[in-house]
Amino acid sequence: MLIRAFVVAVALSWCLPAAAQNKLRTVATFSILGNLTAEVAGDLADVAVLVGADIDAHTYQPRPADARSLAEARVLVSNGLGFEGWIDRLAKAAPFKGRAIVATAGVPTLEAAPTPGHNHAHGPDPHCWQDVGRVRQYVANIAMGLAEADPANAAHYRDRAEAFDRRLADLDTWVKQEIAKVPAEKRKAITGHDSFRYFAAAYGVQFKSPRGYNTGSEPSAKDVAVLIRQVREQGIKALFVENMTNPGLIDQVARESGGIVGPRLYSDALSGPDGPAPTYEKMMRHNVTALVAGMLKN
Repeated sequence: MLIRAFVVAVALSWCLPAAAQNKLRTVATFSILGNLTAEVAGDLADVAVLVGADIDAHTYQPRPADARSLAEARVLVSNGLGFEGWIDRLAKAAPFKGRAIVATAGVPTLEAAPTPGHNHAHGPDPHCWQDVGRVRQYVANIAMGLAEADPANAAHYRDRAEAFDRRLADLDTWVKQEIAKVPAEKRKAITGHDSFRYFAAAYGVQFKSPRGYNTGSEPSAKDVAVLIRQVREQGIKALFVENMTNPGLIDQVARESGGIVGPRLYSDALSGPDGPAPTYEKMMRHNVTALVAGMLKN
């Protein structure tokens, strides 16, 4: 009986579809890119994510398991623009020998704001995904890269990317309609770090943050005091903590300014599957809904 069961199991493994045995092994550097890649790839790729939900990619320390994943992958999807400062070293150490896709290739960038305590910026801001319009270029880049790595299924990736792009176009329109519900003079918010510059440029919202675009930066007491004074003077009530940053600074600003800390925003990482932002599309809808409700109180 045991022998028969073993033979049946082996026979079934031989009968598995080729696609199930030969999925395109793909690694994405962080959760938002992982979701975008999975949307384009569908069931033809096995997408692993190095920096998972609710984890800060800025300060991430790669593990030996990450090197093993990269060594076995045929595709690596990264954001670029210095967002994952550790990825080049990791790819070299793995070593990774597959197709590298930089999602921001050809995406118009904004200059990063100066880090608190410094009078100069540090090149392009990497948080392009906060503008849905720019994410449409991410999706096109990912589809092109997957097609080059797996030419036999190029039409599949193209078709899924086109369908995804249509949803993103609708999402972009929805964001603009929601923000338009807030009078222009009220479109102001405070966030934990400066990761919403692309959102600000695309949708007409003013953001201020105690930290720069890198969560590892620390503002001086003077910087925080200036921000608190601005919040008081401008009557800003909409304060937000991001899911992967320490809430201490924003809580302090709220206490000393009379602001109100709203629901957590998801800036650099998705939530887990049971949270409010398990996909890019749900992340944007959650963030916009929270921002609009908060800004209407300004």
